[in-house]
Amino acid sequence: MYDSILIATDGSEAAATAVDHAVALADRFDAPLYGIAVVDDRTEYDTGIVDPEEARQHLRERASEWLAALEETAGEANVTVETTVRTGVPHEEILGYAAENDIDVIVVGARGRSSFKGALLGSTVDRVVRVADRTVLVVGTDD
Repeated sequence: MYDSILIATDGSEAAATAVDHAVALADRFDAPLYGIAVVDDRTEYDTGIVDPEEARQHLRERASEWLAALEETAGEANVTVETTVRTGVPHEEILGYAAENDIDVIVVGARGRSSFKGALLGSTVDRVVRVADRTVLVVGTDD
């Protein structure tokens, strides 16, 4: 059914649930699993207090931690995963990566890290679902 699977993670609870689903799908269909975390570059830190480059580096480190958690979950299921951190507009980066790697299904959590940020910038999940030219599986949490 799925020849390749992309899991997009932002470290949220919903993303952790989506990771579990993506790993299970990859295992069940013996499909390659890819993971992506995107550092949103639309938010600039120009307060004179926080160095913008230092802030971006911190966000990249957090994204790498989210992908390390994905790698651990996949490893426990004996599923290999190829991960990447990208910088840009999240939905554009997710969809671009999916196109570059000819992904069959994109798995995302139903809610991201910040509902306030989502209200200001627009929902990444909503944009992925609306713009994608491939299957998108939106995974909710149990609450």
